[in-house]
Amino acid sequence: MTAHLLVRRAGLFDTFQDLGRIGFMALGMPTAGAMDRVGLRLANALAGNPADTAALELGVMGPELEVQAASLRVGLVGPITADLVDNPDASPVRLESDRSHLLKHGQILRLGMIDGTSTAYLAASGGFALPAFMGSRSTYSRAGVGGYEGRKLAAGDRLPLALASAPVRDELRLAAPFDYGSGPIRVVLGPQEDYFTEAGIAAFLGGPYRVSREADRMGIRLEGPKIEHAKGADIISDGIAPGAIQVPGAGQPIVMLADRQTVGGYPKIATVASVDLPRLGRALPGAEFRFSAVSVEEAETLRAEQEGRIARAIAGLVVARPPGGIDTARLYDSNLIDGVVFEATPTSPRRSAR
Repeated sequence: MTAHLLVRRAGLFDTFQDLGRIGFMALGMPTAGAMDRVGLRLANALAGNPADTAALELGVMGPELEVQAASLRVGLVGPITADLVDNPDASPVRLESDRSHLLKHGQILRLGMIDGTSTAYLAASGGFALPAFMGSRSTYSRAGVGGYEGRKLAAGDRLPLALASAPVRDELRLAAPFDYGSGPIRVVLGPQEDYFTEAGIAAFLGGPYRVSREADRMGIRLEGPKIEHAKGADIISDGIAPGAIQVPGAGQPIVMLADRQTVGGYPKIATVASVDLPRLGRALPGAEFRFSAVSVEEAETLRAEQEGRIARAIAGLVVARPPGGIDTARLYDSNLIDGVVFEATPTSPRRSAR
């Protein structure tokens, strides 16, 4: 049977995502892709994959997966509870996140709640053997395309692996947790800034705003100060970029995310700078923040700085010890004893290790 992961229990919202379906918005197809592109790239780096390899995006609570392959290396990123058991009745071993792990045939990986954010990632070495749709393996569940049968995972699914066994190498970890930043969410005002009064823009930048329960991969509806329109709440529909902030007639903003529609008819007061989109992609209902306006040039500089930090984090991956501490197999392979010396004495030979 083809190497695969068996889904013994599904999580709340587990889908396959890569960096997105680029170039088809003119045909009405959203880009989809990872909500947290930083987390996806780090998970793939830990697994030894190219940055755009499709991985499992785990939403709020992860699944329980059984390894049906000779071996499997996974890269796990995000503050998620993870336990590994050799069989359903065995005692679990707690696994660290932000590192890679080597799993063996028949072992069960139990992924639980994600602490403090909504999103974590699990990448498999070599990737998953899934067909591409419009150049991407990202799941767009509203249309039922991409990923695994165009939907979130369900119990009994068999997720095909590209490799039957994991390449031999050290396990790796991040030298330090990646810093997503803090403080206000940076935005570039517009493109319909003129559709709002000065008081409306001041209210938007004054905040604070709270993530409502109406939040998913399409977008998040915020609750906070009402934003006043100057020219009404309707425009001729135009394109919606990642992070576009629409303001309907009620005056409460909506931030458009990965599965956003391609066009919309509400005026957009601002667009989230791409450097801060991963922070919003990880936000849970109840999270509170303010907005701060920056120029296009400042937004580009911030993104370039973030790209540098991602590159340094990947270049700085370090060897990780196995769960529980000392790697006995690697210790024996380290050749700490490289020979035996015999010294003859009048009564008997004496030997010493060196």
